[in-house]
Formats: sequence, C-alpha cells, structure tokens
Amino acid sequence: MARLAFSGNPLDRAGHRRGDEAWLREQAAVGLFLPFWQNRPLVVNERAGFLVWREDWRTRTSIFLGLDDSQPLFAIDLPGEEEPRLGEGSFQEMRAIAFVLPARDTAIAGQAKALLDWHKRHGFCPNCGTPTELRDGGYRRICPDCGAEHFPRTDPVVIMLPILGNECLVGRSPRFPPQLFSAFAGFVEPGESMEEAVRRELREEVDLAVGEVAYHATQPWPFPSSLMLGCYAQALSRDFQIDGQEIEAARWLSKDEARARLDHQIEDEMKLPATIAIAHHLIRDWAAR
Repeated sequence: MARLAFSGNPLDRAGHRRGDEAWLREQAAVGLFLPFWQNRPLVVNERAGFLVWREDWRTRTSIFLGLDDSQPLFAIDLPGEEEPRLGEGSFQEMRAIAFVLPARDTAIAGQAKALLDWHKRHGFCPNCGTPTELRDGGYRRICPDCGAEHFPRTDPVVIMLPILGNECLVGRSPRFPPQLFSAFAGFVEPGESMEEAVRRELREEVDLAVGEVAYHATQPWPFPSSLMLGCYAQALSRDFQIDGQEIEAARWLSKDEARARLDHQIEDEMKLPATIAIAHHLIRDWAAR
C-alpha cells in the first residue's frame, strides 16, 4: 500500500528529554521553527518553511516537534488578520500541501498543526477554569491552581468501506464537495470497540447490516486531530436505506468501475476521494485484489 498522507513522521520526539526545560532552551537556541498562521504552515519552494528564531516571536506559542537527526525542530503560531510576510514563502492550506510537499514535510506539518490547534483550544483548565501553562515542549499543559494535567488529544475515527462480493458501497454526505462519494466514517464513542463503532455507524447512516470487520490501515488526520482507523466491513446484504441527514446518497460500485473512476477513465457527475485521503486507498486497495 502507498504511504498515506500525514503519516511516516521521521522525527525523534525525544519524550525522555522534553520535560527538561534547560534542555529545551538549548534546543530552541539552535532550532529551526515552522511558522503557522491561521492553521496554515509556511511553504518555501515546495518545502516546509523552517526559519531561524526571530525576536518578534517571543510572546507566541511555540512547541517542540522533535529532532531531525540532531537538528531540533519547532513550530510557532503567528497572530494577525493579515498574512505575515516572511521572505519568499507563503502560508498554504493543509490539505493543499499534501499534494505539494515531500511526504516527510507533510507529516511534520500535520503533527505541528494538530498540536498548535490543541493549545488554542485548551488554554483554560476544564476542571477549574484557571489559565493553564505549557509544559514538556507542548505535550502537556498544567493548571497552576488545581494541579490538573492535560495532554494533547487524538480522536479515533472509524472509516469503513462496506463490501459484498465484487461490489463496495460508497456514500455522499451533504458536507462533501460537489459530486464526491466516499467511504463512511464516524467517531468512536466511549465504551466502544473499533468493530462495534463500524457496525453502529453503518446501521445509523445507511441501515446496513454487516458481519466481519477487518482492519486495513491508520492515518493521522490533523483536521483538527483525528486518527483514521481504516476498515473493511462485510455486508450481509445489498439492502440499505440512507438516513437523509448524515448521508444524502449512496450506491454500490463494482471493482471495474472503481478502478476506472480512480484512474479518471470515467468523467461524469460522480467523483471518488483524492489520493491524500485514506478512503481513496481503501477503495483502490480493495479494487486491486
């Protein structure tokens, strides 16, 4: 299977060292920083735009990403309504960079976005409401009042392709871009296994009964901080009924048609997911069997 976008991060996150504030200061003094603005990373000449430290960044949130061999890498969040001008670079939307940057840069930028976004959302203690303080280079926040510790979260999401014989079922959400059909997906709920979440979501969205659930692959998905659990679900019949809310249309797709559509041999009112999405690989890998 091809490497999934936002996966394959090469950095040593130095979990055994990043709790040492003196060590982190030493790394920051020789580190390179990836600026973000409005959740967009700086891109320079089709590479992640890591820059040396600037004094005007002193009050901004910065996080330690890890060591690239011996080079410390950080990310920093920049303010303002107008895009900062930093040389020849520009700030680009995260989904777009996955088509442009090398895979390693995309994975590092995904890690950075997920962490920075979490810090934006968790500046106050959910236990007592006190402003929290950043620790461990950005991998922990602590409340100075009640002592509660808070850690960056990753939300598990099941994304599944129902299959029956030589066909798979794809669906369309009202939130999708026009004409796009894809696999089905939903968050894993408390007290639920991956397999149970797959069966529940398919029952809720298309009233489809499935039996065996098989794991295929995972993908970090920094929108804002999910881990996509890619699965195949064995449908027990072709009968389905869309819920009309989460799903507005669905249809069965043969392997031949899936291959033709993924290879852009059919151009009509229906599109399948782009290569950056794990849904694309679920469909392609199944169709190639």
